[in-house]
Amino acid sequence: MNEILSHNIFFVKEHTGIFKAANNYDIHDPATGQIIMECREENLGGFTKLLRFTDFKRMTPFDVLIRTPDGQQVVRVKRGGSLFLSKVEVFDANNQYIGGFKQKLFSFGGAFTVLDANEQPVCELKGKWTGWDFRFLSGEVELAHVTKKWAGLGKEMFTSADNYVLEISANVPAESVARQLILAAVMCIDMVLKE
Repeated sequence: MNEILSHNIFFVKEHTGIFKAANNYDIHDPATGQIIMECREENLGGFTKLLRFTDFKRMTPFDVLIRTPDGQQVVRVKRGGSLFLSKVEVFDANNQYIGGFKQKLFSFGGAFTVLDANEQPVCELKGKWTGWDFRFLSGEVELAHVTKKWAGLGKEMFTSADNYVLEISANVPAESVARQLILAAVMCIDMVLKE
């Protein structure tokens, strides 16, 4: 596992664009402002690009790579087309399946179960329907928290770009696969629940 995942706070900044089909983000170290990971959706097919500009955007497939600036893969997040509920797969730096997410059918604000490679629950992602506030919970224990950072009036009104702050609890061990799954889930919040 890449040592970059031992950080506890990440600032995720979506690339702005009025007419953009691909989901691209930069992940910064909030203490230094330095880009520590890049999240790119590189191989987007023409038909998928067209659907991204319609009401079917949330149903389109995606294949997102999260890498260090020097190109080392940290996590890969992949989903096929989705009619109702999303089933997302997560792969490590060697493209080995490490887990995924299943969207819950009835939830206010959005929710999905984070699963390990054996399809066993690691935690639940729960959101509030009144705003942009998500928590990763294992029982009553909070593993991580994601909030939206306001981008400013111009960006909010004229683009679909969002910025997030991900804070992973120091109680989650640095080598835990849960850190990879949580980072991957943050990318899915926007693509699966909030687009």
